[in-house]
Amino acid sequence: MRPTGTTDPALTGLDVSTYTIPTDNSEADGTFAWDATTMVVVRTSAGGCEGLGWTYAPPSCAQLIAGLLAPAVSGRSAWDTGGAAQSMLQAVRNSGRSGLAGYAISAVDCALWDLKARLLHLPLYRLLGAVRDEVDIYGSGGFTTYSRQQLQDQLGGWVHGQHIPRVKIKIGQDRGNAIPQDLERIRQARTVIGDDAELFVDANGAYTAKQAVRVYQAAGDSRLAWFEEPVSSDHLAGLRTVREAIAADVAAGEYGTDLFYFERLCRAEAVDCVQLDVSRCGGITQWLRIAAVVAAHGLQVSGHCAPHLSAHAAAATENFRHLEWFHDHVRIEQTFFDGTLDPTGGAIIPDKHSPGNGLTIRTSDIEKYRVG
Repeated sequence: MRPTGTTDPALTGLDVSTYTIPTDNSEADGTFAWDATTMVVVRTSAGGCEGLGWTYAPPSCAQLIAGLLAPAVSGRSAWDTGGAAQSMLQAVRNSGRSGLAGYAISAVDCALWDLKARLLHLPLYRLLGAVRDEVDIYGSGGFTTYSRQQLQDQLGGWVHGQHIPRVKIKIGQDRGNAIPQDLERIRQARTVIGDDAELFVDANGAYTAKQAVRVYQAAGDSRLAWFEEPVSSDHLAGLRTVREAIAADVAAGEYGTDLFYFERLCRAEAVDCVQLDVSRCGGITQWLRIAAVVAAHGLQVSGHCAPHLSAHAAAATENFRHLEWFHDHVRIEQTFFDGTLDPTGGAIIPDKHSPGNGLTIRTSDIEKYRVG
C-alpha cells in the first residue's frame, strides 16, 4: 500500500553532497593512477520518504546536479520517473549529453527510482520487474600497483575465502609498455586462483589491437575468459579486430553515457558482452532501454562497478551476465551504507524485505570526507 497522503506525491527536495575517500592502498591500472575516490550522493524527497542515488565522479558533477537537474525535476510527481528523465536530458542540451552530464543524470535517476519504490513499500527490483533473485558477481581489483603478496591475498580471498568463481586483474601496465610484467601477473593470478575459477583481465585501453592479440596469445596457458578494453572503448574497429582474433570474450562500454553509443557499439560487432554502468549511462531509466538495444543484437550486459547501486537493475534485466564487485567501490559502500550485500558463493541477493534499494547512508561516518 502507498503511505497515507501520497496519492500523487510531488518532489519536495533534492539534496546533493560530495565525499572524497582515500584508497586503502595505492591503486592504478594500465592508463591511470589514483589515491582517492569521489562519490556524489543524491537524496530526493517526497511523501515523507527519501530516495538515495550516487555516482563516482568529480565534485563538479554536484554543481551540475544542483544548477541544472534539480530545477528540472523539482515539483514533479514522484511516480513520473520517465518524465523526470526526459526533463533532465532537455536541461543538459546545451551542456552536452555525454560525459559528466550522464553521470549527474544517473545519480538523480537512481535516487528517483529508489524513492518511488520506497513510497510503494516495494523492493526496487520488484518494482522494475524481477527476472532473478540472485545476481552473479566477479571479484575485481588486481591493480598494477599491487605487490605479489597483495595480489595473492586479494585473489585468494575472493576465490578460496568467499568462493567467488571468477576474478579480474588489471594489465596494460605503463600504457602497454610493460608486457613482460603483465604476463607474469597473469601467470601469478592463475596460480593463486587454481584451475577451476575463471580469470578475467582488463587493459583499460592500454594496448594497440595487435598488441592485445599478442598478449592474449602469450598468456595462452592461463586460459583467459574475458578481455576487457584491450583497446579504448571508443575504438570500435580495434575492438572488433581483437574480438575476431581471440577466443576470450571481448568486453567494453563502461564509459558509455547515451543510448546511441551503445547502439553503435553493438552494430559494429565490436564486443561479445556490453559493459553497462548504471552510475554513468543515465541511471535505471536508460539502463533498461540500453539493455533492450543490446538484447536486440543478441548480446548480454555486464554491470560495471557501483555494485550496490546496480544490484536491483541487474536483477530485473533478462540479458544480464554478471556484476563487477569492484574493490574500491565495495570498500566505500560497505563502510558507509547499512544494508550492503554478501558476495559469498559468487552471487549477491537484493534485499527482498526492505523498500527501495534497501540501503541507508551512515551520514555521521561519511561526513568527515565531505568536500565542497
